[in-house]
Amino acid sequence: HPNREQSRVQSALLKAVQSMEDVTIVDLYNEYPDFIIDVKREQERVLEHSLLIFQHPIYWYSCPPLLKEWMDCVLELGWAYGDGGDKMKNLDFMQVISAGGPGDAYHRSGYNRFTVHELLRPFEATANLCGWRYHSPFLVQGAKGLNAQTIHDHAQRYHNLLYFYRMQGRRVLDALDTTFDQNTSIS
Repeated sequence: HPNREQSRVQSALLKAVQSMEDVTIVDLYNEYPDFIIDVKREQERVLEHSLLIFQHPIYWYSCPPLLKEWMDCVLELGWAYGDGGDKMKNLDFMQVISAGGPGDAYHRSGYNRFTVHELLRPFEATANLCGWRYHSPFLVQGAKGLNAQTIHDHAQRYHNLLYFYRMQGRRVLDALDTTFDQNTSIS
């Protein structure tokens, strides 16, 4: 998040998981303020984990620009996809998304005219190309209007999701996939 300190939701989600064992948090805006990605370092980090999470707000119907730059640089032909590009094959992948707008804004009849699922299709396509196991996002909608207790509850659910992933593996994310409603937040 380019302005994480100003995002109550993203800050709470991050705080909920930052001290968890086996969780590595990379704040791209802190590490790469010049937008020059250390590709080898990032590739090594990814290979140390079984789950890759892109945590970010919906930012102009996509991700913030530095995350897109990370994808463009790190997911190299011959490493992440293409001939010999199987280094990340079978990696679990999900997004932890916050949207300032309410859930009803992300409908064909809402003012955004697209569902969150539709907006995230490029990420699903990337996961497919790289051989990742794409999982439904953990979604917090209406972020701008949430009270402190609701934000805390979302952060606790996120913590629990990662905790149970460590204990039970991808079947926890598979269960999330079956209960994901693209028009409401996870509860």
